[in-house]
Amino acid sequence: MTMDILENNILLAVLAFSWLMYVWEEYLGARQLILIFGGIPFMWKVSTDSIDYFGYGPDYEILLSIVFMLYAQLYSTITSQPWSLYSTFVLEEKHGFNKQTLPFYIKDSIKKLVVGMALAMPITALLIYIIKIGGDYFFIYCWLFIFVVSLVLITVYADYIAPLFDKFTPLPDGDLRSRIEALAASIDFPLKKLFVVEGSKRSAHSNAYFYGFFKNKRIVLFDTLLEDYSPLNKEEEEKKQKENTEGKDVQEGKTEEKKVEEDTGKKGEGDEKKHKKQGCNDDEILAVLGHELGHWKLNHNLKNLVISNVNTFLCFMLFAMLFKRDDLYLAFGFTTKPIIIGLIIIFQFIFSPYHVILNFLMTVNSRRFEFQADAFAKSLKMAKELKSSLIKLNKDNLGFPVTDWLYSSWNYSHPPLLERLKGLEKSE
Repeated sequence: MTMDILENNILLAVLAFSWLMYVWEEYLGARQLILIFGGIPFMWKVSTDSIDYFGYGPDYEILLSIVFMLYAQLYSTITSQPWSLYSTFVLEEKHGFNKQTLPFYIKDSIKKLVVGMALAMPITALLIYIIKIGGDYFFIYCWLFIFVVSLVLITVYADYIAPLFDKFTPLPDGDLRSRIEALAASIDFPLKKLFVVEGSKRSAHSNAYFYGFFKNKRIVLFDTLLEDYSPLNKEEEEKKQKENTEGKDVQEGKTEEKKVEEDTGKKGEGDEKKHKKQGCNDDEILAVLGHELGHWKLNHNLKNLVISNVNTFLCFMLFAMLFKRDDLYLAFGFTTKPIIIGLIIIFQFIFSPYHVILNFLMTVNSRRFEFQADAFAKSLKMAKELKSSLIKLNKDNLGFPVTDWLYSSWNYSHPPLLERLKGLEKSE
């Protein structure tokens, strides 16, 4: 009991601190103040003073850039906590999705920060080094470097990074595994491994995805997606078994009376966290995977990879044209021209209007891909099962099916439920 009180007090303190940071960030105009009053130059000076304390001067630009990036990431992490805490421990908790405790959340956040910085620091250092020694055509080498890094990260993510945060276990042998393997073989999908990830320790939301290059493909199913694996369903089954066991020692009439009283009491309480049966049956899971495999068969991931790399190349090429301009740095309060500051100014601020347009076009393209993947699942004779799975997942995730078409077109990378159902009906 003492530990529960302590944990609640810690949570309240963290929420209060995060709320103060949110007020500073939003209502006091911290983001605007950072630009107007020279927040970036100030953080650069703090970073310079930090390395100067250990005997290193501004000439050590790569070291200085890494320290600056570390301070910037710490600031970003702290100021992002209000929304994250509110989303996790208020909104998600209210609707029964949150499965995290405060210690788990803190530990997870620290782990993400450490892993993220461990990856970002050497990549940033090498990128700055390439820009410094690359000559007039350094943007080509930068593009190649980022391309290789992205391929390496995608390759090692599954085996070395993802297991740091979630538990992956092979899907046990059985009818579902056999049917998934048969589905993959029927469309020549090179399935090598099939995992169930313990997503329920974080959230009750459901998902499924595949990843991997060439002949090394893997499929991952969230345990909350599977009826037979969902912890929520197991808890309800255990309660029913317990009630049945207790009922054997009670007269039939009293047992029925007790059940009626319990059901009435539960309805009266209006427990918001009580859910219906969660997840999809085997046929519906196969339909969901039929949709996901449609992305692979139709080369959607490859197309997105090409678009992403073309965009990266163009951005680095434009960066090469702009990053030596003195007025660009003077406008942000710098008399020198640090490379990392040039990257921040150009990619985050100068390219901002371009990124808004690009994100919209990518959203439009993503929605088109989703309809195509649905049609592919339908071609596998899974339209009925895909419809029922979409409805179930929408209910499990408390999705609202009615959405303004204009808002949806701008913000939703996946079409709303009703649009997808209509799309499946049209192709029937």
